[in-house]
Amino acid sequence: MRNNGLRSEFEHADEGPGLLLWQVTNRWQAAQRAALAPFELTHVQFVLLTSLTYLAVAGDPVMQRDLAAQAATDPMMTSQVLRVLEQKGLVERRDHPSDRRAKSLVPTEAGAALANRAVVAVQACDREFFGPLGPRTGQFGVDLRRLRDRRL
Repeated sequence: MRNNGLRSEFEHADEGPGLLLWQVTNRWQAAQRAALAPFELTHVQFVLLTSLTYLAVAGDPVMQRDLAAQAATDPMMTSQVLRVLEQKGLVERRDHPSDRRAKSLVPTEAGAALANRAVVAVQACDREFFGPLGPRTGQFGVDLRRLRDRRL
C-alpha cells in the first residue's frame, strides 16, 4: 500500500502489530512507573528484586547469571542495577557456599519486604491495565509467552 510516499503493507499505520505493541508497551510502562513511584523503584529494579526474592525461597545460592536468566535481562545491565539495589540496602552479595571465587545474591529483609509490598501495587496495576481484555487475558498471556520463547 502506498500512503504519501510510504510503502507499507498496511493501509493505516495503526494496523501494524509492531507499532501497536510499541504504543501499548509505552502506556503500560507509564502505568508501571506510576505504580512503583511510591516505592522509589524503577521497573527493572522491581523485576530484579522480585525475581531474586522468588528465587531465594528455594534456599539455593542465587548467582547473578541465574537472576539475569530468570528475569530475561542483559547480564551487564543486571550487574549495574544490582549495584544500585545494594546501595539502597535491598540486596546483598555473599560468599558462595561452594565456590570461593563466586558471590551469591540475597535480598535483605528490607528488600524482600519492599518486593512484597510493591508486587501488590504492580499486580493491581496489571489487573486494571489488562482488564479490558476480560476473559481473554489468560490467552493473551499464552500468546505473549509464545512470542517471548520464539527463537529468531
